[in-house]
Amino acid sequence: MEQDYNYCGKTSIYQFLRSAFALDGSFFQTDEVIKWLEKQNQAVGVNINKIPFKALDKWVLCKNSLQHDSGKFFSIDGIRIKTNWSSVQCWDQPIINQPEIGYLGFITKEFDGILHFLMQAKIEPGNVNCVQLSPTLQATRSNYSQVHKGKKPLYLEYFQNAKSDRILLDQLQSEQGARFLKKRNRNIIIKTEEDIPVHDNFIWLTLGQIKRLMHYDNLVNMDTRTVISGIPFGSFEPEVVDFFNYLEHKNRLNTVQQAFLKSALSNNGSLHSIENIITFITQLKSVYDLSVRQIPLDEMARWTVGADEIYHETHKYFKVIAVAVEIENREVVKWSQPMVEPAQEGLCAFVCKEINGILHFAVQAKLECGNHDVIEFAPTVQCLTGNYRQTKEGALPFLDYVLNANPEQIVFDAMQSEEGGRFFREQNRNMIVIAGDEVSIDLPDKYFWMTLNQLYTFLKFNNYLNIQARSLIASISFI
Repeated sequence: MEQDYNYCGKTSIYQFLRSAFALDGSFFQTDEVIKWLEKQNQAVGVNINKIPFKALDKWVLCKNSLQHDSGKFFSIDGIRIKTNWSSVQCWDQPIINQPEIGYLGFITKEFDGILHFLMQAKIEPGNVNCVQLSPTLQATRSNYSQVHKGKKPLYLEYFQNAKSDRILLDQLQSEQGARFLKKRNRNIIIKTEEDIPVHDNFIWLTLGQIKRLMHYDNLVNMDTRTVISGIPFGSFEPEVVDFFNYLEHKNRLNTVQQAFLKSALSNNGSLHSIENIITFITQLKSVYDLSVRQIPLDEMARWTVGADEIYHETHKYFKVIAVAVEIENREVVKWSQPMVEPAQEGLCAFVCKEINGILHFAVQAKLECGNHDVIEFAPTVQCLTGNYRQTKEGALPFLDYVLNANPEQIVFDAMQSEEGGRFFREQNRNMIVIAGDEVSIDLPDKYFWMTLNQLYTFLKFNNYLNIQARSLIASISFI
């Protein structure tokens, strides 16, 4: 297992837990944040328009790829995939090639004894609703090294100069494996005791507030979700978990949230051991092959490179487009770039079931062409490239079950945006469904039951949980 750079100790774990239980911040009530975001939306001028590829500034579409003339940022390349994973064993597609490791980072600070996260109201060109809550720092290497000739991102120096004892979380985590080629970002959380300036579009929020805001459609962006998914809450003896539940729920009892907390903090009662899970995925990685070869864009089978877009002959999956962007409060206020536009919204869902008194999550092993290490753990249901509403009944495990779940089974259901810097108005329905006896302990091939504590354990390491799984894990609240 490839381990992350650093992991926080018990003191930080307790700080994270206290913040996760805090629905009231020291500066804003949660409902006030929504009004604050509306004001941020109204305060910034935004103009985004689709344009032909030839109108792109400083981008070149040639036979081989669509790339920036600096050779930096990212490129759109053609690839040919061969694999023995499924019935479709060979296909071509465009993919985002962005080998740089960027920063996705939070500055945190205690106020009134509660850890708060400094968040930015950030506009990305692909956002469904313009402004979303992003980490303190969200920057590619090309951006923070100022290849664009613009200003440096705010607060960059705090991360570049952070001492090891100020780093609470530091991981490399993957991006969307079907759209990015082996892309990873540095997910980092640091703590400060300094009085730092808070700029107009920044706000201090508790972890509990952030998680509560995820229940609203498209308010918390993908980069925020991936960073906070890796926050550890530790492992405790059963009586300690019961005590946490007593303290936090004696006045607002919620059995599902208690079940989440118990699954998160308990390392006892799991159906499978960590060692068995490692053997499970190692076996799959040793049996299934993934060959990815770069090819010229105009040689991709069944794809057309047009004047305005690169699209599949069936007009399914996604297409590559170009946009001209003007956003007032960015390091660069005017630019153009290629983006990936989906053919339809997707669906990502976890099905959970109590086993041995502990809530377990049905996790699938999933091969995607851009994965850094062939296979990653994904949600129970992940439908992104095809239209799940048109999927033949019974073709995908648990899809029909999730779509037909009773309302009382659904404990989380919200539209969540993909990363708006590369994806144009892409949003996916995120769901968590609690199952009963109607779902068997015996799972289909390539599926495995894991507790939330085990999922957090694998989040300590790189290339195990994909970004869709991490997005759902981030939404889980204990209050």
